Amino acid sequence: MTAVGSTAAGATDFLDEARELLATFPVVDGHNDLPWALREQVRYDLDRLDIADDQSAHLHTDLPRLRRGGVGGQFWSVFVRSDMAGDDAVSATLEQIDVVGRLLARYPQDLARASTADDMETARRQGRIASLMGAEGGHSINNSLATLRALHTLGVRYMTLTHNDNIAWADSATDAPGVGGLSAFGHEVVREMNRTGMLVDLSHVAVTTMHDALAVTEAPVIFSHSSARAICDHPRNIPDDVLALLRDNGGVAMATFVPKFILPAAVAWTARADENMRAHGLHALDTTPEAMKIHQAFEASNPRPMATAATVADHLDHMREIAGVDHIGIGGDFDGTAFTPTGLEDVAGYPNLIAELLSRKWSTSDLSKLTWQNAVRVLRAAEEVARGLRDERGPSQARITDLDGVRA
Repeated sequence: MTAVGSTAAGATDFLDEARELLATFPVVDGHNDLPWALREQVRYDLDRLDIADDQSAHLHTDLPRLRRGGVGGQFWSVFVRSDMAGDDAVSATLEQIDVVGRLLARYPQDLARASTADDMETARRQGRIASLMGAEGGHSINNSLATLRALHTLGVRYMTLTHNDNIAWADSATDAPGVGGLSAFGHEVVREMNRTGMLVDLSHVAVTTMHDALAVTEAPVIFSHSSARAICDHPRNIPDDVLALLRDNGGVAMATFVPKFILPAAVAWTARADENMRAHGLHALDTTPEAMKIHQAFEASNPRPMATAATVADHLDHMREIAGVDHIGIGGDFDGTAFTPTGLEDVAGYPNLIAELLSRKWSTSDLSKLTWQNAVRVLRAAEEVARGLRDERGPSQARITDLDGVRA
């Protein structure tokens, strides 16, 4: 079927211009789940899935395709599933951090560890991919602000407050209301993230949580991989009133490519595909080779509504209109989804999106903000806020038992 926002005639005519732009202002992608894919597929055996080679049979991501895609900065998600809890979630997060470190050590000519905005700019000048980390879900800290600080020390530069399920101190977009947004301890988590310089990521959280976090934060926030709810009415997406608040906050919303979040026709289809996975005893997020065979068999008998690069561009057009061009970015969610849009099948596809936007008369200045400058600016702003806050207050010793009256 023809997707909403089917590719504008002549967009391919802009591919050379897109690649030229990306050579100067490469993409900073807000969210890539390669570490989790390596965990699930080969239990972190980097010899079995060597990303220096073409891994398109197994992954959305490898070094040759990152280069072809014009990626210059990547937030590697150190995601662990939200059905993990307690110290098990913390340990799994540490294992994810460890494999990112191993990737950086294994491929130093291509990947550069980046902890600051200055590090990102240095990597760009060197022609390497600035590599940062983002934790996905507050369950990763097990209600401990000391653990939060430890993750920051290890290089984690954002934390998504929830994943798909509520946690004790924050409500998720895809769970029933729990604490009504952020609890008192949740407010303290945001304040401590501000003090350390860790970006508050509001992808996956309930609208109430978005509003509470924006009210308490002293630094710009991000949405590492969320699109516009006005274009696709999915709870994972960002309402217009929050996009407007983001402009005042100074943050960045990074549009995702996951079809069920961007194409209305894909929402119901994916719900049926997920139910099929559960009927086979597998998690809906499973993208192992065995799981992909089941996904593909379902798709063969149930044709999938197809999103395209133009579908993503429709979201970016709207997000630019509401939040402003200084407050948008890109967060593909590659290797964290079974399905991707036509033209954005993997990390090599970013030039197709930029060409689509060029065909819609986006300027070079606007595109350089989208791809590189906004992400670097928001991290730099968080660093500046943190320096000021550390002069004002020390590490928080608050406990969830003290603030929320619940057992840790």
